[in-house]
Amino acid sequence: MVNLLLCGNEKVFDGALTQLLSMTNRTKESIHVFLMTMNLQRVNESFTSITEEQVDFLNRVVQEKNPANLVEKIDVTDVYEREFGGCVNETAYCTPYTLLRLLADLYPQLPDKLLYLDIDIMIAGDIRKLWDIDVTEYEYAAVKEKYGCWLIRPDYFNAGMLLLNMAKIRETGLLAKARELIRRKKLLFADQSAIFKSTTKKKLISRIYNEQSKFNRKGTVVCHFCKRLMFLPYPHTENYKQWNVEEIHRYLHCFTFDSDLEEYLRLKAEFQNKEK
Repeated sequence: MVNLLLCGNEKVFDGALTQLLSMTNRTKESIHVFLMTMNLQRVNESFTSITEEQVDFLNRVVQEKNPANLVEKIDVTDVYEREFGGCVNETAYCTPYTLLRLLADLYPQLPDKLLYLDIDIMIAGDIRKLWDIDVTEYEYAAVKEKYGCWLIRPDYFNAGMLLLNMAKIRETGLLAKARELIRRKKLLFADQSAIFKSTTKKKLISRIYNEQSKFNRKGTVVCHFCKRLMFLPYPHTENYKQWNVEEIHRYLHCFTFDSDLEEYLRLKAEFQNKEK
């Protein structure tokens, strides 16, 4: 079984649905999804937990692919407020939901090996190829950050994909140290910087496991639709997600996931009609 950690609020439904379709369409191994969520309307009225209806729908979709698949919701609101409520990084470059992965060691039901994925990720190959990487002697495996490895440090990584050795992390206190940093020091990339600074031993792996720019590259397993820096026709950023189907066709020239996205659009319409 592949143990998957996702984090987010009600708005991650499109990302979770597209990602899980791409994964279950290419992976025969069963998948247990732990979906961390919280209600944080104290910060923003739109920061509401993923709903039971959304989780039930995701469960139905993945179990149609494999009856052993499971999506499990974990509400971390109280723990978040205790650990990070009002901290200096609560209004970081991204939403507070990026901090939720830093709470993983506080939940004993999470297994000793865990694959964390950002919600703007699609799976282009069998996820077992990534899952089977040996991280016994490491806290986690990650891929270099496309820009950060040049601008910050050669070993700077992108935290959108982390193959976590939770047993080792609990032993070294990696996430506890990262949480302390988040509470007391404003960090440029918040959670990612906190993990980087708190690491004892990491394993850097091939970019095929977190491709951040060329989504049609042969052999790629994980495609990350993260924000990209573009220099032409003038310096700017692009931030097209996989559920922005027209944009990823027009601007990213990515057609790898067309069958998954057709299925997503049909299922989303079904869910919306059910909700009316």
